[in-house]
Amino acid sequence: MKVNSSLTLVAQPQDFFRELVTEALGKQKVTTQPETEFYLVNLLNRFMATESLYAPGAEGGAKNEPLALLLKEALEQPKAKQGTYFKHLGDISLYTAGFFQASLNRKLVDVDYYIGMGGTAYQHAAAQSNEGTLRSLFGELAHKFAALVEVLAEISDKTSPRAEKDILRIYELWIKTRSGRAAKALQEAGIVPNKTLKKDWQ
Repeated sequence: MKVNSSLTLVAQPQDFFRELVTEALGKQKVTTQPETEFYLVNLLNRFMATESLYAPGAEGGAKNEPLALLLKEALEQPKAKQGTYFKHLGDISLYTAGFFQASLNRKLVDVDYYIGMGGTAYQHAAAQSNEGTLRSLFGELAHKFAALVEVLAEISDKTSPRAEKDILRIYELWIKTRSGRAAKALQEAGIVPNKTLKKDWQ
């Protein structure tokens, strides 16, 4: 993950990500239970390591798989292991849709696919959990998945230099999702989105 050029060292990643998450939740006007906010902080901290993006239990080295295959693997696991696989699928979907949504807009599967897949994965993780706190946590992650994607996208914007952003991709993303965050990014770049344009799926 890229960081601002003025940030040369993060001695306490947890504290750094906690500040980012708290600020982004406030800007996006998303309220969560403390456990969910803590989960997001840990998610960002964990994905600093590239191997966390790979499937759990990979033999012979890590492997990066499409979401559909991760879902297939989760469904094929014994009941006792499915929760872990669904959690991983939800985590991958949330992180990717949040941090890389502009680039997803030009791929075969777009951000909506990741939102749908991730929300469903967390629903399954909640259903598989025997602990009330985890059921509540994964339930909120599922219910507010799209909003939390915008929270992570807000963090991505803050930690990535604006000069490296592809404005055209942000505009295409706004056309599709009407994201308030994307609209703000366009306005900051001197572009006023045309609200009379229809979303591409209408």
